[in-house]
Parts: sequence; structure tokens; C-alpha cells
Amino acid sequence: MPIDIALLSRICEAPGAPGFEKEIRALVLKELDGLADEIRTDNMGNVVALKKGKSSEKRVMAAAHMDEIGFIVTHVDDKGFVRFNPVGGFDPKTLTSQRVLIHGKKDILGVMGSKPTHIMSPEERNKVPQIKDYFIDTGMPKKELEKFVEVGNFVTRYSPLMELGDCVNVKSLDNRASVFLLIETLRALKKAKKKPSYDFYAVFTVQEEIGLRGAGPAALEIKPDFSFGLDTTIAYDVPGSTPQERCTALGEGAAIKIMDSSVICDYRMVAYMKAVAERNSIKWQPEILAAGGTDTAQLQRMVPGGSIAGAVSIPTRHIHQTIETTNKKDLAACIELLTACVCELEGHDWSF
Repeated sequence: MPIDIALLSRICEAPGAPGFEKEIRALVLKELDGLADEIRTDNMGNVVALKKGKSSEKRVMAAAHMDEIGFIVTHVDDKGFVRFNPVGGFDPKTLTSQRVLIHGKKDILGVMGSKPTHIMSPEERNKVPQIKDYFIDTGMPKKELEKFVEVGNFVTRYSPLMELGDCVNVKSLDNRASVFLLIETLRALKKAKKKPSYDFYAVFTVQEEIGLRGAGPAALEIKPDFSFGLDTTIAYDVPGSTPQERCTALGEGAAIKIMDSSVICDYRMVAYMKAVAERNSIKWQPEILAAGGTDTAQLQRMVPGGSIAGAVSIPTRHIHQTIETTNKKDLAACIELLTACVCELEGHDWSF
């Protein structure tokens, strides 16, 4: 399956920090046109696309969060340098000299600055960098900058998509790769003229990076019987890693989540997803993530009686850094797996 790089690029490059998902939401709504029977936005800003199934006896929900890790402006000093707080988890050592966009009255390009190594003391050179050590330099004086920027504006990384061999490299693959996956699953269903087993709710959630905040209210409203979390996962398949640390590897296919620190996937769903992958000759790999969680936890719990929950995870290198990398073949496998999973549910034995 070829990957629509132009669409993936637009999705990844669109800004949308937690709580500020307006632009990525508008893009998602545009791309969903004609792909679902009903499309709506709830009070939190989650986008819900309903694709009618062969039966309305049960409900299926898949969730991909739209938000990306970012920053929020907290202060502009007398010289025009911008201070900020993170919104989502960052590894500070990756920020040095990275370009960012401040989304004020217009987008302002800036660069992350910190104390030059030439004038650091030996103690400072050996210290682990902290977020507070950084500022944003826009090259503009305060008087000019304040025409466009104020406290409360959000900030995102600036990193256009590049293809590296079989991979793509860009900011915000966590979790825009899954936004792409969910849109392309709906497109695949339409192209193949397939109906899901049951009514299928494709939900693009908000504020996952600061505590899974959007998925819970959406799940409470939809009340799915079956659910699939869609997110990236660690591919620590690089020099210095050991086999037991790798979690997943690029090029080894879609990852089927077994557990992470927030959820233990229903063993029935894990068995079902493995069987679907094998039946459809879809390359897959198991995923156990030692730390970190996804919307899957909310989909499982925030439903009266719970839902039968699992997750399709996209192996990704350099997660929560200024750029991230994933393999195009893995993305294609994830689309194939989710599409097959939502279409074959009625034929499985779901008894304990």
C-alpha cells in the first residue's frame, strides 16, 4: 500500500498543542468530508466521525489524539526574549538551537537559545539541561514582538517532513501518524466499499499529551463495546540498545499492544488482532511499553461496564524529541490491520 506523503506532511506540520487544536482539527474535518455518514465536534473539541456498520447492535470506537507536545508563552522580557512552559513532556537536551513557531496574531518564527558552552563553567557543562535554561529568540525587540505575541500564546516545533530511505522524519508523528492512520482507514473502507462489522466511531481526540483528557468524555458519550487506541510507540532499535529494551523495531510491522503503564489490553482483543493480522498476511510485532500510556486506557475504562480494548501502535524512533521517525511500510501495515479489525469483529468468539 503506497503512503500519501503529501497528506501525512500536512497533518504532521499543522500546529496543535494540547488545548489549542484548532488548526489541526480544521484540517481533519476537511479530510473527513465524504468519508463518514455523520461528522461532529463535541464540546471539548474532539472530532467524531461515524461510519455505519453492517449492524448497529454494538459500537466500535478508535481514537487518535490530534494534539502534539508544545509550549506556552509565560513572559516576554525587556529585550524581547520569550520564556515559556512546556505543555506535554519534553527531553530538554533536544531543544538547543531548534526552530519553533509562536502562534500569536500571526506565526512568528523563533529559535531556542541557551547559554553558550564557551562561557559555561565546568559544573554547568556537566549539568543536565532544564526547560528553565532556555528562551526563544525571535530576533525582534519587545516593542515589535508584542504587536503579535502575548502571554498564553502556544508554541510548536518547526520541522518540515523529509523522507529518509523507507522512513519519514518530521515533528509530531506522535500522534499525527495515527491521525493519518485513522483517516486512511476510513478512506480504505470507502474505496473497498466495505462496511465495518458494527457502527464505527472514528474519534480524533484532544489533550492526550497532558493526561488523556479528551478521550474519556468521548468514550463516555459513545459507550463502545469494542475499542482501539491508536498511537505511536517506542522503537529503540538503535545503537546502544539491547533486545529487551527495544519494545518495537522499525520495519517489523504494525505493533499490537499487550500493555503499557496505563492499560493491560483485553487478552481477547490481543488474540483477535493477532489472528486478523495472520489471516490477512499483515506483518505485526508485539508491544509492551514499560513507561507511558495512551488513550487506550480511557477507552477501556470510561464506559459503563468497560469496553473490550486493544491498540494499534506505530513504531517510532526519537519520540518526544524535536523530530520523530517512522517507517512507511509499518504505517501501511497499521492501516491494513485497523481496517481488517473493524470489519471482522462479528466472526470472533468474545467469550471469556
